[in-house]
Amino acid sequence: MPSSHSPVSGASPPPDAPAPSSPGAPKDPTPPAGSTVVRKPRPTAPRTRPRTRPRLRVPRGVRRASGPVGLLLIWYLAGATGVLPETVLASPVDVVRRGADLIGTGELPRAIAASGRRAAIGFLIGAAVALTLSLTAGLFRLGEDVIDASMGMFRAIPWVGLIPLFIVWFGIDETPKIALVALGVTYPLYFNIYGGIRSADAQLIEAGRMVGLGRIGLIRYVILPSALPGALVGLRYALSTAWLALVFAEQVNADAGIGYLMSNAQQYFQTDVIVLCLAVYAVLGLLCDFAVRLLSRRLLDWRASFDGEGA
Repeated sequence: MPSSHSPVSGASPPPDAPAPSSPGAPKDPTPPAGSTVVRKPRPTAPRTRPRTRPRLRVPRGVRRASGPVGLLLIWYLAGATGVLPETVLASPVDVVRRGADLIGTGELPRAIAASGRRAAIGFLIGAAVALTLSLTAGLFRLGEDVIDASMGMFRAIPWVGLIPLFIVWFGIDETPKIALVALGVTYPLYFNIYGGIRSADAQLIEAGRMVGLGRIGLIRYVILPSALPGALVGLRYALSTAWLALVFAEQVNADAGIGYLMSNAQQYFQTDVIVLCLAVYAVLGLLCDFAVRLLSRRLLDWRASFDGEGA
């Protein structure tokens, strides 16, 4: 009697067992049902990045100077080709030549000294008034109620239109010119310092109180440093406004200064002198703005700020 483990001849294979294949028969590529096929990843060739040429970087100083130099070149070409007649606007060559003549006679240095003295005195007076008013209105609620509304009302009055009134009040000497410069300086400084004080972070003030800072300490270490960026922006505006106010002030009964040269040149239709005086005003304003930029970098080196993107 055959055992249960011995093969029995003529017995059929189980229904689930795969059918045996002959040695020479081709293999069926179809996997059996219920099995998992693991496919090997095909080897891929390494990707090579295209070679890029190094970009040519132009220094920022050259890029900054490209605009003014381009305008000067267009101005020169327009005058040289006759598109811009000399009676309308003198060429830059004539302006430079007239500037050299006025420097040689000493007339232009004396005019710059007189205008610079007026601008400096008016700026100091206006800055002192603006600093006092902004600190009072920014640090005290009573000061804000009394000062801020009045400053907003006076700011709506065009300060150039006050020239006739200043002449009536102060005469025709140096006082109305200095007063006009001081008035033009006061507004941008006041509003920027006041806005900087009121924009101080309340959480920093609360943290200062928690570490034991009193009112003076909060003003010195928290509020004033927070207002410094706004004050420097106001300083830039104030310096440019000082020269702008001086342009108008020196047109009225002036016997010296850059505006005095412009008034005389206007009477004789000397466009080269007029353009020269305007260029001197612009250069002085740029020098003041450059000085404030350097001061800002030194005073605000503790603050991380956005400096633009790209090259």
